Amino acid sequence: MRTETGRATAVPTGRAAAVHHSLRTVGLLGLTLHLALVGWLMLRPLPVAWVYDANLTPLASLHSSSTGQLLGELLLPAPLGLLLPLAGGRLRAPWLPSFLRTTGASALLATAMEFLSSWAPGHVLNVDDILLGVVGVAATHLALVPAGRALLLHRATASGRAGARQASHRDGSGGPRTTGLHTDGPRPSGRTGAHPDGAGTGAAEPPPAWPPAPAPVAVAAYSESGYHHST
Repeated sequence: MRTETGRATAVPTGRAAAVHHSLRTVGLLGLTLHLALVGWLMLRPLPVAWVYDANLTPLASLHSSSTGQLLGELLLPAPLGLLLPLAGGRLRAPWLPSFLRTTGASALLATAMEFLSSWAPGHVLNVDDILLGVVGVAATHLALVPAGRALLLHRATASGRAGARQASHRDGSGGPRTTGLHTDGPRPSGRTGAHPDGAGTGAAEPPPAWPPAPAPVAVAAYSESGYHHST
């Protein structure tokens, strides 16, 4: 692409044009910290006297769980709904493919963490924990990600338009630009007179006659009285 000043600039294409690297860095950092926290909470040993049997039936353990336990299972993996798209760094991704990718990745992570936690003392495998975690991730994604992407795109578009207006204003008010032997400034007309001391009088002078009048030439003439010289 060539800018208004005539310099060629490289335009990113493909995947590079759709990735916001600053957001991706923040997302990867937040995702790493969140997974470390979740891993520590789910894999640490719990000093309990006894535990329930493993539950492989969906929604079977909800009636025996307290409200605090249900909220904990919903909220603990919920930040993945924001951090996973943020780690991708894409601002122009359609909402439905982004939603499906996020929920699928969160389901895989929740399943892996649940299986690993079943080996830690005091933890049992419960399929309802996986389902509640995926619901929390999906709700977080739908509540924050589409609106956040729309806001960031609007701000980026407004900033780009403001920068373009400032650049065009600088180019328009920067004075005459020289191109080769011609300039964009006013050209002298040559129709105003000049005072002998160099100051212009502003009075218009008529154009010089063309062709110029011939200089007087001495002519020899004869008369009846003899030769005489005349001009």
